[in-house]
Amino acid sequence: MTTAATITADDERRVLDGVPTGLLVGGTWRAAKGGAVFPVVDPATGETLAEVADAREEDALAALGAAVAVQESWAQAPPRERAEILRRAYETIMARVDDLALLMTLEMGKPVAESRGEVAYAAEFFRWFSEEASRIAGRYARSPDGGSRMLVMRQPVGPCVLVTPWNFPLAMGTRKIGPAIAAGCTIVLKPAEQTPLSALMLGDILAEAGLPEGVLNIVTTSRPGEVVAPVLADSRTRKLSFTGSTEVGRLLLGQASGNLLRTSMELGGNAPFLVFPDADIDAAVDGAVLAKMRNIGEACTAANRFHVHGNLAEEFADKLAERLAAMRVGRGTEPGVEVGPLIDEDGRNKVSALVRDAVDHGARVVTGGEPLPGAGYFYPPTVLAGVGAGSRLLHEEIFGPVAPIATFADEDEAIAWANDTPYGLVAYVYTQDVNRALRVSERLDYGMIGLNRGLVSNPAAPFGGVKHSGLGREGGIEGIDEFLETKYIAMPA
Repeated sequence: MTTAATITADDERRVLDGVPTGLLVGGTWRAAKGGAVFPVVDPATGETLAEVADAREEDALAALGAAVAVQESWAQAPPRERAEILRRAYETIMARVDDLALLMTLEMGKPVAESRGEVAYAAEFFRWFSEEASRIAGRYARSPDGGSRMLVMRQPVGPCVLVTPWNFPLAMGTRKIGPAIAAGCTIVLKPAEQTPLSALMLGDILAEAGLPEGVLNIVTTSRPGEVVAPVLADSRTRKLSFTGSTEVGRLLLGQASGNLLRTSMELGGNAPFLVFPDADIDAAVDGAVLAKMRNIGEACTAANRFHVHGNLAEEFADKLAERLAAMRVGRGTEPGVEVGPLIDEDGRNKVSALVRDAVDHGARVVTGGEPLPGAGYFYPPTVLAGVGAGSRLLHEEIFGPVAPIATFADEDEAIAWANDTPYGLVAYVYTQDVNRALRVSERLDYGMIGLNRGLVSNPAAPFGGVKHSGLGREGGIEGIDEFLETKYIAMPA
């Protein structure tokens, strides 16, 4: 077992050498057409970790063909068989938590302790959906007029295209793959080009767990648009599940519409964090650190803007800044590091531009505020007080460790600020008044509410948003519904 205190270059090389680097098509790891590859880069150093197969359109269509070829037989597999495969994969992931965490830290940048938390979270989706596989149910009833009988059954939707993001490279894979396998669907998985290694290792684990060849196919590519579009246009594809930006989601929805695909979209966020005058301010600061700094702030659920009652704003800003300033920034494999690098130079440049814009609009830098020099894409935890209404970071997703604080005077103003966005994924509310808690939660236009809690993600709960934050739900008892069709059979009375 390795820890952040004992990780060596040999540990890193051993883990990287254990990752398949080809395409998984029909149960076989193979090279991309023409042998093309692309590099996977360590965001903490800028150095290449590995080179993986760079798929083209032909490769993606071959992966779809492999999924189609086994769809009928996989749909007929007993639910318990599908469940046991997921359960074995869960157990394997938990047995390899250290290696998977190190791999994730290397390709994505988050501290290895946080990566371990994601591995456990990711594994739980397989355990949860292993338990849901045998609970797929229909119903039988007489029609109200007594003239017929109604039989309703649930069946797998068919071959699915799953597109996952770079920020949670293992968990976003299991959150989609788990219910698809449980429902009896076959899969073409396209992981993010920045972080394909975790997905490739997951493919190896599922094969070891006994998943039949062709059920899961993995296509890595540096040209996602060219590779995904023809698969969505193919009439054999029946579903698209995507997690990523609203901009890309809108494009994919347009492509999926031509084929009338079932779609699940988990898109961008602009999460408000509301601190009311009766809040426990220390608990609110604890929740703010969690909601803001999880995954270096690179999460659609990250608290994006802090709306704090004017009576508490100065104290809240000072306490939050004290906590964030004390967090150690560095490569995620180093002992004691709490904040890793952002994913790439574009990500860091965006954060820097948003902070400069806020300062230009009158915000005061309480801590942080400038990118760190040297190798890697590091940006320090930053708190901005007195953020003006015209600042871009109150309206755009930051995706970095920046906490902008604005004030409000009363409940109506707080809710108006919170709802003044096209997004609606998650909102956080801190208050000790139970009536206010319920009243505000009802009025917020969001799919999820963190009530006196800075973390909402839970495999047993439905994850998803409203408005421009997406369509459908992942996780919970609702998650498997996204991969099932409903069939009604009318019978004589």
